[in-house]
Order: sequence, then structure tokens, then C-alpha cells
Amino acid sequence: MPADPKRTIAIIPARGGSQRIPRKNIRCFNGRPILEWSVRAAHASGQFDEIMVSTEDPDIAKIAEACGAKVPFLRSVKNADHHATTVHVLCEVLAQYCDAGRSFDLACCLYPTAAFVRAEDLSNGRAALEAGGFDVFMPVAQFDNSIWRSLRRGLDGTISMNFPDNCDVRTQDLEKAYHDAGQWYWFVVPKLNPKSNLMRLNAGSVLLPNTRVQDIDNEEDWAIAEGKHRDEFGEMGG
Repeated sequence: MPADPKRTIAIIPARGGSQRIPRKNIRCFNGRPILEWSVRAAHASGQFDEIMVSTEDPDIAKIAEACGAKVPFLRSVKNADHHATTVHVLCEVLAQYCDAGRSFDLACCLYPTAAFVRAEDLSNGRAALEAGGFDVFMPVAQFDNSIWRSLRRGLDGTISMNFPDNCDVRTQDLEKAYHDAGQWYWFVVPKLNPKSNLMRLNAGSVLLPNTRVQDIDNEEDWAIAEGKHRDEFGEMGG
């Protein structure tokens, strides 16, 4: 008798109180609310039994539902400010589903500003999570410049090296360094608890090209991201 298929959920955390870019999670990005790009990729991947948005904001909830996601409950006040961690939000969502009689084996935290995510990224990420025996699987990108030659700058403008032993080492001889792409995390639900840190679990990764990765923290970032997105996906994502 075949084993029961694993139950899966995509959780898209989208609070309304973005401080640096107002209404960031539903702002129009290359012709669509930026949240919609994540929802569309999740649907296209065919990997999820449930695709939901966690928000405290009724306007975001309406847009999320119009994009094809579910908003079965609003986020609590305590997890709606800028001090709430992603893990706390994920745990709250999973607990609320559990209270409603539903549980999941695998989950994917998919950020609402992950406009560069592709359906195959999510499919391949799940496959790698399971095949590699990981607790978490996520995309990373390589730092453009070597962090091992990075500098610190004083208030008076003076500089010093963070890693002075590397002062005379050629950049090409230094170890490569990577950062979280900030797009999605597949994880094994029973491994997560409120004291967890996703990257302190048994984590695996896939490397993305920098053409498909962009932090969006200010207006300049937003403009760069839209340009890179058009280069990669075309107008309106094809």
C-alpha cells in the first residue's frame, strides 16, 4: 500500500507596516502587486495543498485573495510589528491550522517580495529538501565583493580592515562567501519551534545567479529590482 503523500503549505508572510517602503508588500511591481508574483509561482509549482498569506492588514488580505491565496485568519497583534521574527509568524500560522484540525508535514516560507522566484525553484527546492535529508532548504547568492577584504568605517571617516590578516591576500585566493537570497525556505514542519533559527537547523542550499537576486530596502533597490526582473522575465512575466 503506497504511503500517504506529504501535506504541504506555502506561507507568505506579508504584514502591512513596512517602514522603509510604505505598502511594500502590495505595491505594483512590473504591472502586478508584488505579492502576486509569489502567489503565481506557488500555484504554478503544483507543490502545495494550501497557499496562504499571513497578514494583519485587511487590504493586503483582499489583494492576496484576489491573487489566488487564502487568508483563513488574520495575524495576531504581537506578531504584526517589526520586532516579530519570521519563525514566530510561521509557528503561529501552523498552530492556528492545527487548532482548526489541519496539520502539514512540509512547509515553504515564501516572501511576498520574492518576485524573482520561479515555479521550478519551488519544485526543485522541495525535491532537494527531501532527497538531501535536510531540515531546511533555501536559495543563496554569492557576495559580489569578498567579505574577507571588507572594511569598517569610524564616525570620523577613518577605515580599518575587518580581517587584517587578509590585507595582502589576493581576492581570488580568498574563500567565496554567500548570503541568503531572501526568497523562500522549504522546511520540515516538526523541526520548527518558536526558539528555532532556520539557518541553525540542518540546512541545504541552491546557488542563484545575482541577476535573480535583489534586496529591496529602498526606492533605489526597487528600481534596480524592476529592471533586473524585466531582463529575466520580460514584461508582466511573459
